[in-house]
Amino acid sequence: MKLEVLEKDCYYHIYNRGINGSAIFENDANKTYFLKQLAKYSEDKISIFAYCLMNNHFHLVIRLNTEEKEVTQMFSNLFNSYAKAFNKQSNRTGSLFEKHFRRIKLKDENYLKQLIIYVHLNPKHHLNQDFQNFKYSSYQTYLSNKETKIEREEIINLFGNFDDFVFCHNQKNEFLNETYTFE
Repeated sequence: MKLEVLEKDCYYHIYNRGINGSAIFENDANKTYFLKQLAKYSEDKISIFAYCLMNNHFHLVIRLNTEEKEVTQMFSNLFNSYAKAFNKQSNRTGSLFEKHFRRIKLKDENYLKQLIIYVHLNPKHHLNQDFQNFKYSSYQTYLSNKETKIEREEIINLFGNFDDFVFCHNQKNEFLNETYTFE
């Protein structure tokens, strides 16, 4: 599989999962630690627009603020530090993540908007959980006035305004409710 080249000032969907689909997060403390490590390693290298941490995979929507080599090294450091801590806690050895993190370059603003909604609705897709109250997604960050590293204002403006941001998420959620039956 040829990996997408990362380019400065471009937007990407970054995602990965546990090796063989296994869990990479066993509890809330794991997810909190991953987010802390992400903040630590990503400082000024990327802008984060959305995230969602599921039990066996994660999604990030980012923009590169620096060159590919720095960002690739940043992700390597993040994944290695998290995997070492997870393996120690879980008394396991070996790879935690699939070999290479996946990356898809976003072609336009519409794709960016749809991807942000998709990432935020991930708990609905996989767990039939209410995306609005899912603790390890950036959706609640958009609803909050708390200080954040998420590029909230830029994305709210992309959707037009806050009400349209919420409306688009709810509209897509209603579509999922009508289209899929979860058991």
